[in-house]
Amino acid sequence: MTYATDRLYEEVAYVAYHFHWPMDEILDMEHPLRLRFVDEIGKINKRLSEEG
Repeated sequence: MTYATDRLYEEVAYVAYHFHWPMDEILDMEHPLRLRFVDEIGKINKRLSEEG
């Protein structure tokens, strides 16, 4: 089973947008690590929106 291409692009775009990391670096990450960064970025964004 493969990971949905659309979901992969969403994760890569999300991390690249927020951390400005190159696509190749993000794609080279193991899936659980990439998801961890997606989760942490979400937490940061939530915290910032609650403070603002």
